[in-house]
Amino acid sequence: MKRLPCLPSAYLALPLLLACALTLLTYDLPVDYLSGLLLLAVVAAAILLFDVQAGIRIPSPARFRARSYVGTRDAFVALAFAGVVALFCVLDLALFPIPLFNNPSSYAAMGDGREHVRHVSDICWVLPPIGLLCARSRWLRITLVAIGFLFPILVIDRNRVFATVFSFALVILLRRDEARPLPWRAVGLLGFAGVSVFSVLGMLRSGTLAYITLPFSAMYRAVPEGVKWLLLYASAGPYNFSAILAKGYVNTSFLTHQVVPLSGSVATAGTGIPLDAPTINVGTEFFPFLMAWGPIGAVAAIVVLYAMLRWSVQRLRASVSLFALLIFLRVSYVCVMAPFAPQAYTWTNAGFIGLCLLMQAFAAWLPNRRAAASGTARIASPPSTQ
Repeated sequence: MKRLPCLPSAYLALPLLLACALTLLTYDLPVDYLSGLLLLAVVAAAILLFDVQAGIRIPSPARFRARSYVGTRDAFVALAFAGVVALFCVLDLALFPIPLFNNPSSYAAMGDGREHVRHVSDICWVLPPIGLLCARSRWLRITLVAIGFLFPILVIDRNRVFATVFSFALVILLRRDEARPLPWRAVGLLGFAGVSVFSVLGMLRSGTLAYITLPFSAMYRAVPEGVKWLLLYASAGPYNFSAILAKGYVNTSFLTHQVVPLSGSVATAGTGIPLDAPTINVGTEFFPFLMAWGPIGAVAAIVVLYAMLRWSVQRLRASVSLFALLIFLRVSYVCVMAPFAPQAYTWTNAGFIGLCLLMQAFAAWLPNRRAAASGTARIASPPSTQ
């Protein structure tokens, strides 16, 4: 179990396999829908087996613990970036109605410039890791962690809640003391809090699930409402993926809108996609590729996403740098969320990775105060007379 967080495919293949299993438990699936689940499960299993044999692993916790980011050029740039993100979170709350305290359905209202503010405030998930790793003072660390956790709750953004919990928990795991057992208690508590908040926010945003007419299983109908939200969110992506594969629906426009900025709306609600439940409109990361290029396109998208994950791990292994870690946190998160909704093949994801690369280059260009201070200390020290 200690080696599991160090296996790259654990962040892609295992969530896909889990989502497929939950889909089988949640629905009484029509026979022709099973081919979609089988496709996802077989590709996920193949990636897992390949990854075990490939031998590429995430760096050991000892390397992370030996690396101090506080006071470095990377930390200076990252804290400045965190300050900008925190400012946009405050602007989002100050300039627009707060969904948690007003109309919960206003979480989706992006008019009057809110969409542009949200492009930056959505990155709130980076604040806890940056605060934990880079802040020298306790008050700054607590402030960044608090903003990162509270902002997505106030705007009822369940995806950001998960992103924040995931990144914070993963940093704890990566920097753990290997001489001690895995901190499953702390991570489990974070996970329990995250799914609890997710369930409550789901009920606030969308109300009852009674209106949804899908072929739910007896097991699903017997569980509490909060658990139903979790099962529905975890299983709706593979279910819709399987349904569209069975129906042979083809439409390339959704993939174009997703990968080309300003080319059109990426919303799937209220469109002509023949979903079994129009309001349950998620379909995995690979849903647009399936609609555009069929099963081959979906498989190619899974393989390329795994390659992206391997690339982020290779960069992290090279130096365990701060911005390589932020890129890995982002890529691993979109891999974990791949069974649920598209987040990897988007211009905002590419923009975040590009921004991290630029910040790393800028940090390397800044004067190294640590090196300068070390050099000054050596010059000032009198020569030994012994």
